[in-house]
Amino acid sequence: MRRRIDSVRSEQRLRTDGGTASDAVQSETGTGLRRYLDSDAVESAPFWLPAFLLVGLFVYGAIVWNVVISLTDYEGLGDPEYGSFDLENYRLMLQETGSYSFTNAFVNTIVLLVAFTLVCLVFGLVVAILVDRDIRFENTFRTIYLLPMSLSFVVTAKMWLWMYSSNGGFVNRALGVVGIGPVNFIRNPDPNVQLAAIVFALVWQFSGYAMVVYLAGLRAIPDEHFEAARVDGASLVKMYWRVVIPQLRTATVSASVVLMVFGLKAFDFLRALYGNDTPAVGTDILPTYMVRVAFGDASRIAYGSAVAVVLFALAFSIVLPYLYSEYRRGAL
Repeated sequence: MRRRIDSVRSEQRLRTDGGTASDAVQSETGTGLRRYLDSDAVESAPFWLPAFLLVGLFVYGAIVWNVVISLTDYEGLGDPEYGSFDLENYRLMLQETGSYSFTNAFVNTIVLLVAFTLVCLVFGLVVAILVDRDIRFENTFRTIYLLPMSLSFVVTAKMWLWMYSSNGGFVNRALGVVGIGPVNFIRNPDPNVQLAAIVFALVWQFSGYAMVVYLAGLRAIPDEHFEAARVDGASLVKMYWRVVIPQLRTATVSASVVLMVFGLKAFDFLRALYGNDTPAVGTDILPTYMVRVAFGDASRIAYGSAVAVVLFALAFSIVLPYLYSEYRRGAL
C-alpha cells in the first residue's frame, strides 16, 4: 500500500516539474545563462568593451606589429616583406661599436637608470626623515619640494638648459664663486659630465616623489618601534639604520620601479635639452637612439623597431618582478 502511494506521488511530481529529467536540466541551463546575462560584467559591457578593443588594437596590437617589423628589412619605403623573417637587426645591434652605437646607448641607459634611481632614493629618504621630525612649515616645505614633479620634461629641460648655460647660467655662476668654470655641461666633450648633468636635473624633478613615498612609509611605522629602540639605548642613527629603514623595503621597491620607468621615458627631456642633435658626443640612451636611427637620414625603420623591442623588454623586466612580488604578497 505504501509503495503504491509513493509511486503516485512520484508521478504527480514528474507531471508538476514538466514530466522528464531533461526538462529539469534545460531549466537549470536556462537559469545559469540568465544569471550570466544579468551579471555586472555583461551589463557594463557597453562601457568597457569599446575601450578594451581599442586598447587591444592600438596598444598591444601595435606592440606585436612592431616585433614583426623588427624581423624584416623594412626601411620606410614601400610595404614590408613578410615572406621571410630573421634576427639580422638584432645581430647588427650587438656588432655596432662607437659613440653612436646600440651598445653605447644601452650602457648609458643602464647608468642613467641606476644613478638616477639611487640618488633620488637617497635624497628622498633624507628629506622624508627630516620632514618626519616635525620641522617647522612642514606642509610648505613638502609642497615646494614636490612641485618640480608637476612640471613636464620639456619645461624642466629648458629651465636647466638656462641653469647650465656657460654665459651667465646659475650653476656656472655658483661654480665661479669658488674659482671653477665656466663649464659647458650640455656640450662637454666628456660624456660622463653630460650624463651627470642629466641625472642631476632629473633628480631635482623626481626626488620629491621618493620623499612622499618614504614619508608615507615612515608615518605607517608604529610609535612603539621608536620607543622600543630608545629604551634599548639605540642612538638616532642606529635607530633609523637598524629599525626604521628595514621596514621601508616595500616603499623602496615601489618607488624604485616608478623612478626607473620615469628614467626610461626621458626621451622628451633629452630632445628638449639637445634639440635636433639629440644627444651630443655619444650620450644616447635607448629612446633617443631608437628615434635617431628610425627617422634619421638612413630611415632604418626595421632596425629602430628592433631597438624598440629591446626597450620594451627592459621596461617589462623592471615591472614584471614587481607585479609578481605584489601578487605573492596578496596586494594585487
